[in-house]
This record gives sequence, structure tokens and C-alpha cells, in this order.
Amino acid sequence: MKVAILQFPGTNCEYDTQHAFKSLGAETEVLWHKSQNIPSDTNLLIVAGGFSYGDYLRSGAIAKFSPVMQAVKEYAANGGKVLGICNGFQVLTEAGLLPGALKRNEHLHFLSQHHNLKVISNNNIFLEKLENNDVVNIPIAHHDGNYYINEEGLKDLYENDQVLLKYCDKEGHSSNPNGSVDAIAGICNKEKNVFGLMPHPERAMEMILGSNDGVKMLQGFLQA
Repeated sequence: MKVAILQFPGTNCEYDTQHAFKSLGAETEVLWHKSQNIPSDTNLLIVAGGFSYGDYLRSGAIAKFSPVMQAVKEYAANGGKVLGICNGFQVLTEAGLLPGALKRNEHLHFLSQHHNLKVISNNNIFLEKLENNDVVNIPIAHHDGNYYINEEGLKDLYENDQVLLKYCDKEGHSSNPNGSVDAIAGICNKEKNVFGLMPHPERAMEMILGSNDGVKMLQGFLQA
């Protein structure tokens, strides 16, 4: 299992992500944003979290123009598995690889805390190790995590089983920290090979850090 992890100027979660997948037994490679190609033996491509290009425009809006992104689009179009975490999710929406957009949190505050998520659909390689309605405890750390999509787009997400995760409390009831439409925390594309979420499963791999619920989330990709 080979995992390639994209690194933009300002990315700060690439090594957390590398550590997480190494702990699961995967081979990893950090890939600089000026790379023209995705390594041919890549089984999973991660767009890691952080503040690509300092988020000086909209989050992810500059990163979508990086040289590597054309290769990312081609990789995804050929069925390659792609996971965008936090800023990586923002990059994937800006690049048109996932629908919707991420905007400023409803209360305009940066959020850094553990938060519960409810599994809405495990009909995908990402969450197949979990059951629908499972509640997991995963850290969030974002200022622009408010997921937005229009009414028609939201209807399409549900019709195509693309809503993966929602923010909730420990009992599974809706608890929305940032104002996201329908409390959505993670989605995928129609083909179910491109995934994005704002929370950080790579930071929930060991109980010493407060939760190891990220293990089952990332383990699904090991069969890729």
C-alpha cells in the first residue's frame, strides 16, 4: 500500500498524516506541489491539511493552480483514490473535484477541539470499517469549515449517497459547530473515489491524543 501526501507552501499536517499511515503499515511519500506527476505505484493520494499559501485568498483557491493539481485531476479521473483533509478538502472543492464550497465559520472563530461525527454512509472504501450511525470522536481545527452547497446540489448529494459524515453530539444528535449546511462534515464524489472532510482523522490515531477513532476511518483505504 503506497500513500502519496501532497505538500503545499503552508501545509502543516503532512507529517501527521505520514505518521498515521505509517502506523497502519503503509509506505508513504511526501510530494511537493511543483511535482508534475503522481508516482505510478500510488494507491491513495492525500491532500493534507494546513494553510496552503497562507490561505491569503479563499482557502485552497491558490493551491488549485499548483502544477501538481493537473496530475491530481488526471489521477482521480482514472479512478485513483483521493482524500482531502481540512485544507485539503477546501483545495478539492476549489479544484472542482468535489461539489460545494467551504466558507468562514458561522461565528467567525477558529475552532480547535474534539468533536463527534456521525457516519451517514459507509457505502465507500473510506468508511466501510464503520457502521452507519456510528459516532466517532475526531479533532477539528478550522476557520473556514462551513460547508455550503445550494439546495439542488444538496439534493444531488443525498440522491447519490455522497454525504458521508455529519457533526453530532455523543448520542448522535445534530450538533453543528461551524454552520455547515445540514451539519455536513464530509462528502465524496459520485464515483466514490474522491473524499473530503474537515475533521482530522490523522490526529485521532492513539488514545494518548484523546481518541483512536481515526484508525478505523483510515484503515478502509488499506485495501485500495
